[in-house]
Amino acid sequence: MLFGVLCMVAAFAVGAAAAEPVTLTIDSWRTDDYAVWRDQIIPAYQATHPDIKLQFKPTLPEQYNATLKSHLDAGTAGDLVTCRPFDASLQLFKEGHLLPLNELKGVKNFAALSRMAWSTDDGNVTYCMPVASVLHGFVYNKDAFAKLKIMPPVTVSDFFAVLDKIKADGSYIPLAIGTKDGWETASMGYQNIGPTYYKGEEGRMALIAGKNKLTDPRWVEPFRVLANWRPYLGEGFQTRSYTDSQALFAQGRAAIYPAGSWEIPGFTKKAAFKLGVFRPPVQKAWEKCYISDHPDLAIGVNAKSLHAAEAKAFLEWVASTSFATLYSNALPGFFSLNKGKVELKNQLAQEFASWRGDCGTTIRPTYHILSRGKPNLENEFWVKGAAVINGTQTPEAAAKVLQKGLDGWYRPDDWLSVRAAAVHVFTD
Repeated sequence: MLFGVLCMVAAFAVGAAAAEPVTLTIDSWRTDDYAVWRDQIIPAYQATHPDIKLQFKPTLPEQYNATLKSHLDAGTAGDLVTCRPFDASLQLFKEGHLLPLNELKGVKNFAALSRMAWSTDDGNVTYCMPVASVLHGFVYNKDAFAKLKIMPPVTVSDFFAVLDKIKADGSYIPLAIGTKDGWETASMGYQNIGPTYYKGEEGRMALIAGKNKLTDPRWVEPFRVLANWRPYLGEGFQTRSYTDSQALFAQGRAAIYPAGSWEIPGFTKKAAFKLGVFRPPVQKAWEKCYISDHPDLAIGVNAKSLHAAEAKAFLEWVASTSFATLYSNALPGFFSLNKGKVELKNQLAQEFASWRGDCGTTIRPTYHILSRGKPNLENEFWVKGAAVINGTQTPEAAAKVLQKGLDGWYRPDDWLSVRAAAVHVFTD
């Protein structure tokens, strides 16, 4: 009798254990997305998957790459990891940290061009499920512009005329950007305005092919323009951090914020004034415009996850149009890469997205191929962009150092197959 009772208790315990929901942890650098994941995305998934619990675990953006790498090496990373585009995530896949996802049906919901940022050079293996891209541009204080009777600039000369008028009035700092964190000067400075000068994909692919150098006029000119921003940044910009710049603009103390679509959610909540956006100014009004439409985020499966099947099931949902619609509207300014139609509700997001119909699009030039060696070109752009804006280095000197560093390890002829693969992916 006692033996039978013990067996029943044991069987109940086993059944209870089997019924315990699986918990999946998602590692991410998107600290500003935490509330959206907690309040919208996770509840939406768990409503139809009560057997799966999700935990969103963000790390500060500037610490994420190193932290994720150390956790993957130690076997303590989450079941799912958000993937930055191109070389950083490709290296993680090559090291065996990310599982291939080609078997998932949802991969087909993304065009080859959208998958390129998270696929092998030959395009044959996708290792992170694409989620969203972001667009670069400028956010501005509409109330300030109305007060000063100025219009959003179209050309570079218009841009500096607007800055002069704002500065002369004295009510606002013309441009809210600092150089303390470095990466701002690359992502929100050079990579924002640069495509106008090196002609987007034409220049980027020429740089990869060795037909362009960073010392060429089309690559130096963006630095010259950034150097001319200096008088409009206000006192103490050299010690101003990214969050300081955000606060400066959100509090209405600055008129223009060089940034991009990713700032829409935060500024919409914090700013007590009307927001507007304008695209990077062109040199001449009749010239073609170019914008950076950069793949920003994907999600991959940790190869050491004990719940890989459940993690892949979650990614199938991430690949759906229902997720794309939820994500794009919960985080306006992060544009779904899904081929399905997504209706955007946010007016500023709609305006950003409309630029795709008028302008040539490209990606950040340092993210694909050119930052695989040492010195890392992307990180070097952080340093040199800050130096140029600070006035401690000339644009020409900065470009010369960057090219010298690239020449130290990069050989265009060694990347013929990579370029051929890139062409294949673009035309697939």
